Amino acid sequence: MPSTLTAAEATPGAERPAHRDPNVLRWLAAYTSSMMGDSVYYIALSWAAVQAGSPSQAGVVMAVSALPRALLMLGGGVIADRLGPRRVVIGSDVVRCAAVVAVAGLLFLTTPGLWPLAALALVFGTVDAVFMPAVGALPARVTTRDQLARVQGMRGLGIRFASVVGGPLGGLGVAVGGAAAAFGLAGLLIAVSVPLLVSVRMRELPADDKAVSPGGTAWRDLVAGLGYVRHHRVLAPLMLAIALGDLGFVGPLNVGLALLADERGWGASGMGWVLAGFGVGAGAASLLLTVRGRLPHAGQVAGWAILAGAVAIGALAFVPGVIAAVGVALLIGLLAGLSGAMCGALLQTQADAAYLGRVTAVSGLVSLGFAPLSMPLSAAAIGAWGTGPVFVVSAAVCGLGGVIALGVPGLRRAELPK
Repeated sequence: MPSTLTAAEATPGAERPAHRDPNVLRWLAAYTSSMMGDSVYYIALSWAAVQAGSPSQAGVVMAVSALPRALLMLGGGVIADRLGPRRVVIGSDVVRCAAVVAVAGLLFLTTPGLWPLAALALVFGTVDAVFMPAVGALPARVTTRDQLARVQGMRGLGIRFASVVGGPLGGLGVAVGGAAAAFGLAGLLIAVSVPLLVSVRMRELPADDKAVSPGGTAWRDLVAGLGYVRHHRVLAPLMLAIALGDLGFVGPLNVGLALLADERGWGASGMGWVLAGFGVGAGAASLLLTVRGRLPHAGQVAGWAILAGAVAIGALAFVPGVIAAVGVALLIGLLAGLSGAMCGALLQTQADAAYLGRVTAVSGLVSLGFAPLSMPLSAAAIGAWGTGPVFVVSAAVCGLGGVIALGVPGLRRAELPK
């Protein structure tokens, strides 16, 4: 196993920007490879489920992973803080790789039906519940605090790259060898992350006796983590701002956009261009943070970006054509990417490292557990009142997150470390 960096050994690394640090780049390569594997996996799962059952059954299979992920996310944060995030991430990738390869072999040898696919989705959802908090706790252990904002931008670029490249790779795998080949490719990409993570050196962090109690229970650690977030002058309002921003964003930019494109006659290609505009804007925001490394007045930037993004979301329902929609989507992506990067960087830098797994778990539960509930609500509301009113209400909910970010002094004045 690789050695742990002491404070003295880490000092020279503090003079090297994260995007030029080989240790950080190994972590980024591992993370990106794992995310690409995820993208290929979801394409393979959806294709295999559609081939094995009806569209409604395929939808159930795709949704199976959401429940354990939401229910177990907070417990996953406790595990990440207790066992150490790298150990948890490596173990998670090993389990996911083994499960995907097993299903690939099963599909290659026989036609098993939907049950193995549902079981695989259940395993992925359960493992994600511990994987995601651990991933959020890793950056503080691979770089110094002054580089955490830049690492957040690099992580955003990794996510964009994985989604852009992973989708075509998954489609190619299905086209060449069916779902079995695509699952095998996903397992290979996830497996690549393991040796890279093993080679990443971890920094020693200050111990906090109140963060995790070795002789105590996991429940006590969970309560301590929730109490830490609730009483923190920056993290508490930040979580609320993230929750409202995501609730107002997820519905319109997922289900709502498809219904808007159908209503306006843009077609699937038009919707694809709008999504591409959003992706370009979000990628540009991540690139900005990667290059700059730090933006001043982070709390204010996050608040104003959420507010401006909310206005753009409301305007999207009233644009005259697909070209204008692409321009608005690019602006939404830029603002959402900027606010997301600022919120993520503030989470990384404001939270004590010993609590990062649980802090990330709370943030993940808000974004992945609660925010998706807005999708069926948005679809039903659009069916009843149309796209315009629903987009405006969603924009108001999202904008309320910006109002909180600007209205709470602790969050408004929050800065990223220099």
